[in-house]
Parts: sequence; C-alpha cells; structure tokens
Amino acid sequence: MLRAVSLFSNVGIAETYFADLDIHVAVANELVPQRAEFYRHLYPKTNMIVGDITDAKIYSQIITEAKKGPVDFLIATPPCQGMSIAGEMNPYDERNSLVKYAIDAILDLRPTYVLIENVPQQLTTPINYEGTEITIPEYIEKRIGAFYNINAEKVLDTMDYGVPQMRRRAIFLCADKATGINWVFPKKEKHIVTLEEAFAGIPDLWPNIKEKEYRNVLPPNTPEALAFNKWHQPMTHVWRNVECMLYTPTGNTAYDNPVHYPKKTNGERVKGYDTAYHRMFWNKPSSTITTYNFRIGSQNNVHPGSPWKKDENGDMMYTNPRVLTIYELMIVSSLPKDWDIPQWATDNLIRTVIGEGIPPLLIKKLLLQII
Repeated sequence: MLRAVSLFSNVGIAETYFADLDIHVAVANELVPQRAEFYRHLYPKTNMIVGDITDAKIYSQIITEAKKGPVDFLIATPPCQGMSIAGEMNPYDERNSLVKYAIDAILDLRPTYVLIENVPQQLTTPINYEGTEITIPEYIEKRIGAFYNINAEKVLDTMDYGVPQMRRRAIFLCADKATGINWVFPKKEKHIVTLEEAFAGIPDLWPNIKEKEYRNVLPPNTPEALAFNKWHQPMTHVWRNVECMLYTPTGNTAYDNPVHYPKKTNGERVKGYDTAYHRMFWNKPSSTITTYNFRIGSQNNVHPGSPWKKDENGDMMYTNPRVLTIYELMIVSSLPKDWDIPQWATDNLIRTVIGEGIPPLLIKKLLLQII
C-alpha cells in the first residue's frame, strides 16, 4: 500500500479510485469546512486537517501528521480561479502563489512521487521567487528539480484518456531521482468517448420552470424518468432561457436563433460570447465542466437535446432545454454512478465541487504508470 498526502483536497474527487490502486491517503487538508466534511464522509479513515495551509499552525500540523509514517505519494491541486479562463484570469491573484506551500511540503516530506495539477494557464503565470518574477514551472524546477525527475510534456486533455469531457489540464509528474523513473503521460487512447455513448440509456428530462404561468407549456416528466436515479433530476430555470434553448439545435448557440434568442426580462437581446446559451454535441465529449454548470447562460452547459416537434409556425423544437443533471455531470466527470454523496450536501455544493474537481479516471491512469 502507498501512503499518501492530499493538499487542497476539495472533497476528494481526485482520490476516487485510489482504493483500486491500493493507495491510502493518510493526511488531507482542505480550507472549506463543508468540503472537508464531505471528504470525511467519503474517506473516514483519512486524517482530514481543516484550515488554511498558509497558517503556520495548520501547515505544521499537516507536516507533523504526515511524518508519522512514510510518504510515498503527494497530490496537490491548488485553486485555479486566478488563472482559469472561467475565472478572473488575474496573474497576480494571491491564490496563484499557493503552489509555494505545496512545494514547501514536498521539500519537508520528500515523497517518492508527486502530482501537481492545475489549469494550463499555470504554465505562464508569474510568481515571485527571491525578488524575481518567474513562471510557475520555472519556480517548481528551481525548488525541487535537483531531487525529482519532472515530466517535460505538461498539458493533456482528459478526453484522450477515456473521460467523456474535453478538459485541458497542466500536470506535473515528479518521481524521486533515486527511483530512476521518468514518470510521463500514458499514450493517448484512440477511442474518444462521446456524449452519445456516455448518455446512452439516460432518459430525457424537461426542466422545471420558475414562473407559474409557464409551468404547463412543456410536457411533464414521466415517473420512469424521475425514478431513473436520485441525482437525475431537472433544475429549475426561468422560462425565457428555456424557451431560447427549446429552439436551439444540438451543438448550436441560441444567439444564432432569428427569433428565439437570449433575452433580458424586458425582451432586449442579451449580448455575450457565443459559447453561452450553447448546446453540447452528441458526437463529441462534453465541454469543460465549470463551477457555473447550473447556468444555461454560461459556457457550453446545455444538454445536446434531440428534435422534438415543430411549433405552429413550423419551427423545430428540441428536447432537454436544460443544463446537465448532477447524474450526467458525474458521468462526464468519470465519477462512479453510485458515488457516495452525503445526504446533507446541497445541489449547489455538489455542482461546485464537481466543476472544480479533476476527472478521477485520468488520475487513476496517470498513477497506473508507476504502480
């Protein structure tokens, strides 16, 4: 069994398949108490230390507990909101410097293997080191390059490894030089899992409508569809957003609709990027799942849908004018269909942590390179 440490742990999505690999996370750290409690629910045998790693007392506690046994593996997924194109894209966001604490921990614990994961923008993000501004990859190389072999190729797309989601990530794979191992990415897989394959057998769902006067416009969901899975339940959307997606074909944006385009409450056309109010494609993996996966008007969030029927004007309408259900998010994020979500977790919390989590099937396949 490999003894591991997890930093910036979220709810432990990356660790989902560790048990399959005989990896036990002995110590984990998460800032947000609610997420830490979610983690404890999933991994009751892990010593979860809740608090800010930048607090000297919390950091010391992490290191002290980790040193109670050998540390074979360390995984760190520092927050990416400051770098992400779905976030603020501020290169000087203080959260971008949290990687420093991961590197401090690596030097204090000297794990045999290390995996650091973030958005590709990390590779060009500046960070201050000894009074000089350098990129994060240069910073990592300067601090631990003497002790670890670090992979040269650092960007991959999860869809190339059996995950039905297009999600580019920057990943540092580090192996202690004493092992003689150069830990690299696996070969890309030839088969790309599309949504047509991933969603096979999942019943259609109509969204719930917020405004009472529009609640009878769409057909009711069948009892069979609602009973399919506890987490396959429709979200509630405002009618004007549902209406524009009702007339939007698979793989298209409602901005291109001549009549049923995105509107404000006063009927004025909404302006924005053409990735918004956008349906996914059946013949591709899903788009990148973000923390805003509950919004029809955010990036590529809407179910692909299928032709339904023509209205009185002869215009085609399409099914599933809604965002993905939590169950569908689990599928495209490579989480198990019986993922043990705690009963107390809110839909908002679940959607947010899935949007921030790296697909665990990718992590499993990366670790298989060294197991």
